[in-house]
Amino acid sequence: MSDALKAKVAELFNEPGCDKNAAKGEKERKKGCSKPLTPGAAAGGCAFDGAKIALQPITDVVHLVHGPLACEGNGWDNRHAASSGPRLYRLGVTTDLSQMDIVMGTGEKRLYKAIKEVIARYAPPAVFVYSTCVPALIGDDIGAVCAYASDKLGTPCIPVDAPGFVGSKNLGNKLAGEALLDHVIGTMEPEVSTPFDINILGEYNLSGELWQVRPLFEALGIRVHACVTGDARYREVASAHRAKVNMMVCSTALINVARKMEERWGIPYFEGSFYGISDTSTALRSVAKLLVSRGAPEDLIARTEALIAAEEARAWARIEPYRQRLAGKRVLLYTGGVKSWSIVSALQEMGMVVVGTSVRKSTDNDKQKIKDIMGGDAHMVESIPPREMYAQLRRGDADILLSGGRTQFVALKARVPWLDINQERHEAYAGYDGMVTLVQELDRSLSNPVWAEVRRLAPWEEGETEDWLDDNVPRLTPLAREG
Repeated sequence: MSDALKAKVAELFNEPGCDKNAAKGEKERKKGCSKPLTPGAAAGGCAFDGAKIALQPITDVVHLVHGPLACEGNGWDNRHAASSGPRLYRLGVTTDLSQMDIVMGTGEKRLYKAIKEVIARYAPPAVFVYSTCVPALIGDDIGAVCAYASDKLGTPCIPVDAPGFVGSKNLGNKLAGEALLDHVIGTMEPEVSTPFDINILGEYNLSGELWQVRPLFEALGIRVHACVTGDARYREVASAHRAKVNMMVCSTALINVARKMEERWGIPYFEGSFYGISDTSTALRSVAKLLVSRGAPEDLIARTEALIAAEEARAWARIEPYRQRLAGKRVLLYTGGVKSWSIVSALQEMGMVVVGTSVRKSTDNDKQKIKDIMGGDAHMVESIPPREMYAQLRRGDADILLSGGRTQFVALKARVPWLDINQERHEAYAGYDGMVTLVQELDRSLSNPVWAEVRRLAPWEEGETEDWLDDNVPRLTPLAREG
């Protein structure tokens, strides 16, 4: 690891904007929050994966991975970040380092050649260059190559120094934010600037979620100048320093960007959520109040309240047919970060009971919000072993599991409905319309007649009961042999 990268990582571990970090003593703060990676930990995302996730939704640039082919294959567009225009971000571009490049030390030359080729072929406004473990270990200086290429070729080349071995996916998110602060944000001026310009940080337009909330701002005359980085354009991000307000959607990922933009350009920020009716309304109110405090007309607050009243009434009218069927249903929420509390709020609005929520990758602020929402009934867990989760679901502790794709098979084996709530999903749940979609998907999953069928005993099993193991995991009755 280079000295510059070590210094950057140490700085991120001492993040003043993080409530959890600020509460630590001087000695503990220097250790940071990252846990040492163990073999297989990359299945949850390495630093390179986190950086690629954070920056790939910038849709009109080339994302060039400097490393072996497998790094790009593992990190390519695994989040369904949608674009309303350019498709350049979906190209899988890599230098594909070979053993000969490593032995002969030709990695930097290969990188410059690749940069030159993609600029000549695609003429992008910028090229983002990602370091991976192999070139970082052999000492390739992607910063120097990018600086030389930018000067020689006339196109900004942005080094993203986040090799996988330096830490977790969350650290990679922050290193990506540092790359934006060091090389992108503030380097261009916007063509138009208004008193109603805002940035949304930590929103990646997964399955088009940004498009569900942007019309709400447009109805108020508020312009989303830049979304960092969902459905973003390079020029929007480069001129994001001229916005009046920053809304932070996921502080775990890009809190460093929000804090430093406030320090450098005086842009205030707040953390909000677009999941759930009340949280969406709160976010709109917060944006309006901050804009008015920064010079926008005062009638913006009244217009915001009128829009909220109309949208809430429309959303509740569409949700009403489902409320009776969903009320009282028990949910096990196994996710993390901002969704650990924002989805809880959305579920409780429907009268559903959250029997437990995971707080993986959640900050102390996230955990406090869970306690505020759930009160004394807050049941938070860091992680649940698959066998224990299986036992809970099979006992009937929850009627449905909301989680990511990696735990879906636990629910399916327990014959319990499952709904994808993580980034791999294909449905958008943000804003008022997103809440309606979430309710419809929950009702569809819970009322699907397949569950009654798979739970029904086979003809040869009728009259039999299941034996339970000592650890409360059921041993299923084996199928009868033919003949």
